[in-house]
Amino acid sequence: MRTIEIMDTTLRDGEQTNGVAFTEKEKLVIAKQLLTEVKVSRIEIASARVSSGEYNSVKRIMAWAKENEYIDKIEVLGFIDNGLSLQWIHDAGGKWINFLCKGSIRQLEGQLKKTPKEHIANIIENVKIAESLGISANIYLEDWSNGMRHSPEYIDQLITELSKTSIKRFMLPDTLGILYPKEVYVFVKQLIQKFPHIHFDFHAHNDYDLAVANSNAAASAGIHGIHTSVNGLGERTGNTALSSIIPCLHDHLQIQTTVQEMQLNKISKLVETISGIRVGANMPIIGSNVFTQTAGVHADGDKKGNLYFNDLMPERFGRVRKYALGKTSGKANIEKNLQELGLELDHDEMVLVTQKVVELGDKKESITTEDLPYIVREVLGTMHQEEKVSIDNYYVCHAKGLKPVATICLRVNGQTYEETCPGDGQYDAVMNALKKIYSHLKVNIPRLTDYIVTIPPGGKTDALVESIITWETDSGSFKTRGLDSDQTAAAIKATVRMLNIIHDKEE
Repeated sequence: MRTIEIMDTTLRDGEQTNGVAFTEKEKLVIAKQLLTEVKVSRIEIASARVSSGEYNSVKRIMAWAKENEYIDKIEVLGFIDNGLSLQWIHDAGGKWINFLCKGSIRQLEGQLKKTPKEHIANIIENVKIAESLGISANIYLEDWSNGMRHSPEYIDQLITELSKTSIKRFMLPDTLGILYPKEVYVFVKQLIQKFPHIHFDFHAHNDYDLAVANSNAAASAGIHGIHTSVNGLGERTGNTALSSIIPCLHDHLQIQTTVQEMQLNKISKLVETISGIRVGANMPIIGSNVFTQTAGVHADGDKKGNLYFNDLMPERFGRVRKYALGKTSGKANIEKNLQELGLELDHDEMVLVTQKVVELGDKKESITTEDLPYIVREVLGTMHQEEKVSIDNYYVCHAKGLKPVATICLRVNGQTYEETCPGDGQYDAVMNALKKIYSHLKVNIPRLTDYIVTIPPGGKTDALVESIITWETDSGSFKTRGLDSDQTAAAIKATVRMLNIIHDKEE
């Protein structure tokens, strides 16, 4: 099995996503996780000479990397600018530059107004400056894909001349995302056969939704490195998604990487939170729905021998399989969810609960495993799961210029507790009062990791509000839902459901 380098450019090309800008601390946190936990081969963290903030970020990461022996895994994009980028990187403590040169005649003549001979001479001059500063060089052939299509003789001349220098890697970007897999395979194969001693990287963009497929084709053709970004962030439609290409390389091509699959979901959530760019629910590997079976026939097949499993087992990526509840749910889906809760129903009860789940699904209600006990109680009119935690009364006050204050009267197993606390918002005040009560009970409340509020499309001021809250515990995460005409009341209902869930687990 051969090995391919994975160079992740989330902190450089990924940050070129519209609306994304990482702080110094955020860049350092992401860089650390990519190198120490995800274990990518290299990372590209910035473009030289962008801003003083970018300089400080690079300097901070380089200081950490030098201390922890990762300095040779960190690269910065630089320009053919008579050593200005090199000096910037050198002063920041960097040891690697990724020079940006023109990989097509169209861009060379249209943007730089230079001849190939002049451009090559400029590049060689900058490589010599890099050597004098103790900086190693890689080189991007910008717009390489158009170069291979329309001026392959220029690409040949460029690589032939620059291969005589100390440049370590030649990086082949599909800058405008125009290629399709067959072209990528042919172009990469041609260069590897002609220049067998050169290390080539492939850098894809996703304009035709082919970044992963093109990267896979490059790997099939013998490429030595592939560029990725977490969650596919990047210019326009983004780059090759780290989480998508890794299983392709491992499973389909039997190519090894240093990347730890168990960390892919974790780094995805980190970057999602910091960038503010949400991951699509159906995005492979890291989407919230990708390990969720919805159709009842699938759950039935899994029950009878895991008939709907494939090699992408959720456990590989630190995730678990779920069975969705909705209008397409069958008996098997509901049984799987009830088993998770430790609940058993007889045949007639199962029929009634299934009918209710389908009815709610027809109304586009989102139904979770944690909702099932409430549905069971509502449908059967029994106490399959007694609600042992309730809020008897609450008072929330928000006056202009003053912090909101909440008073909560909580009943736990028949015992009443009351607390009053301020907060940064009404719901925050409620949570502070609950935390105070539970600190006396010596029970830890799960950490709130996501809070979504929705109303029906076209809803008016009196519309029902749905609050969906995600909670994190040591054993995993779960969601609870509350529905009310008041946003705070809906959130409180979702919170009471969470309290009953953790109460049952404590018991």
